[in-house]
Amino acid sequence: MAFAPSKLYVAVVGVGLVGSEFINQLLSIPPQGSPFHLISLTSTTRTIFNHTNPITSASSWKSVLAGSPDRPDLAKLTQQLSALVSPTQKVALIDNTSSEDVAAMYPAWLNAGISVVTPNKKAFSGDIALYEQIIAASSCPTGARFLNEATVGAGLPIISTLKDLVITGDKIVKIEGVFSGTMSYIFNEFSTGKPGGPEFSSVVKVAREKGYTEPHPADDLNGFDVARKLTIISRTVSSHSHTPVSLPKLQSFADVQTTSLIPPELEGIPTGDAFLDRLPAFDARFAQMRADASAANQVLRFVGVVDAVSGQVRAGLERYPTTHPFATALGGSDNIIMFHTERYGARPLIVQGAGAGAAVTAMGVLGDLLKLV
Repeated sequence: MAFAPSKLYVAVVGVGLVGSEFINQLLSIPPQGSPFHLISLTSTTRTIFNHTNPITSASSWKSVLAGSPDRPDLAKLTQQLSALVSPTQKVALIDNTSSEDVAAMYPAWLNAGISVVTPNKKAFSGDIALYEQIIAASSCPTGARFLNEATVGAGLPIISTLKDLVITGDKIVKIEGVFSGTMSYIFNEFSTGKPGGPEFSSVVKVAREKGYTEPHPADDLNGFDVARKLTIISRTVSSHSHTPVSLPKLQSFADVQTTSLIPPELEGIPTGDAFLDRLPAFDARFAQMRADASAANQVLRFVGVVDAVSGQVRAGLERYPTTHPFATALGGSDNIIMFHTERYGARPLIVQGAGAGAAVTAMGVLGDLLKLV
């Protein structure tokens, strides 16, 4: 007599914008068809755990969590989840935070047989020692896996596409793209191929008002977000390739050659408002770069490049012909990534679409979770 497989136990850490959307998407799957039991939620102030009475209501989980007397305790949660792992019972933890402390727990969870699914870039772009511990733990006999599609491009199939290319033996030549939704919007508006256009500071201000930038725009203009994504991509290529690659062994995202767009005179400005007040003084500098690009029938785009031939990983402002997909195919805050490989030759594989936002990021996380079923 065949027995139906056990449903996968799911614990969620982080219930902010992405976390809340993920929970709602998870619970929107009809119970009779869902392969999941949502057994734990953890916010910054509260936690609940009940594997015998899973959470099923998208309309009440917030109030249930808010009413819990229990404080967050990741060590205790680890023990509770570890006790559920068995050859017939899978357990997954979803980290929807951007916390380095939570990311540091990944090796322990994987070693305990708990799979990790996350959009959190910290573990995969920070100190290489943690990354190597995660890789080692995901190869242990427990069978636990880490899945991080949503760390680059939200719900776009970038990491999975890259893994498929590399694992099947294709040779990566170069990966380049507009990886930041913020930078995409700013330069889609600022540089259209025409010599004139809006002032750089006004575009950044509007981007902030629309919610595309961080509260302090310098946190986007420094290029660190792109550098983190490039680190993840570079490490993914290196760790999954059958043959040696010439990419550098990045100790952290700080090793990426990153050209900041923050004028040196504005480094260290403490608030976003103060930064925007002073940014107009540098509009002429950006306008000249736009005019120079336009004179050559080019546009400005803030891109990330992983060049497996030269061994260079860099993020910065570059110029592209007005006929290039980076000039013609982008709109709003879209991401676009080009995979130049041996198999695809002169016509690179292109992935593009919305690369930011709670709904598409949560979709990317849920899509990864489904791979564990």
